[in-house]
Amino acid sequence: MPELPEVETVMRGLAPVMTGARILKVEQRRPDLRFALPVRMPERLAGRRIEGLSRRAKYIFIHLEGAEILFAHLGMTGRFTINSPVDQAMRADGAFTHAAGGDPRHDHVLFHLSNQSVVTYNDARRFGYMDLMALDAMASHKLFKDLGVEPLSDDLTPEYLAECAFSRRVDLKAFLMDQHVIAGLGNIYVSEALYRSQLKPTRMADSIADRRGRPKPQAVALCSAVRAVLADAIAAGGSSLRDYVQASGELGYFQKAHAVYDRSRERCPRDQCGGTVRRIVQGTRSSFYCPRCQR
Repeated sequence: MPELPEVETVMRGLAPVMTGARILKVEQRRPDLRFALPVRMPERLAGRRIEGLSRRAKYIFIHLEGAEILFAHLGMTGRFTINSPVDQAMRADGAFTHAAGGDPRHDHVLFHLSNQSVVTYNDARRFGYMDLMALDAMASHKLFKDLGVEPLSDDLTPEYLAECAFSRRVDLKAFLMDQHVIAGLGNIYVSEALYRSQLKPTRMADSIADRRGRPKPQAVALCSAVRAVLADAIAAGGSSLRDYVQASGELGYFQKAHAVYDRSRERCPRDQCGGTVRRIVQGTRSSFYCPRCQR
């Protein structure tokens, strides 16, 4: 499933093409994805201006005039791609256009825009979903009201991590993947952040806080590592492991920089470590770490 860097990359690729455009027409080729699509979605979206795009956790938010948001989750195989006549101009601003999409049999929703671009949502397994909500309903919406802080925001601090981890007798990996603590982190980037901070995934979460709930050096290192690994992954366009592609149809390249994820039995890349990356299973998910330099 795409994680935060992949969703952020897709959102950034869509934004220059969609922001400011009006939706002329929506082609909805089936009534549902993972869940039913919004009632009368084509009629409700036609003619409306797109005011901007943003991301919350692993969701893409399309902000519409009239203080409403169309939000989308990519699920396992969902992808947005763009066909645009302004390809070259947009590339200069970092947008990704003229995409090579997936099998057209799985093109389920097409957005025809006033700038002659067509944004297509393709999803072979249909685990993704879309819905509409009022902007002022986000704080109480069941999907968003209990989400933790955004890891790229100023809200993620060593103090926050220590406060959340205080007295938490769960392993550090499960703690970091708890969406009530940090929104959007997943298996790949938790493994990589733990490696960078030299912390073992099976270590207890409360070990990063002292007896008063204040951050230990491990919390400082972990906070820095989370931010750094996400920034590096976004700069590389995310990680392409199975179905993920950017809005351009291009693959992400961060998987080439993975230090431990999916590197079982390979030599630890840290200079003078000499350890071997190990794979273990935690809560049905694979964890990768170096038992020599991660403690």
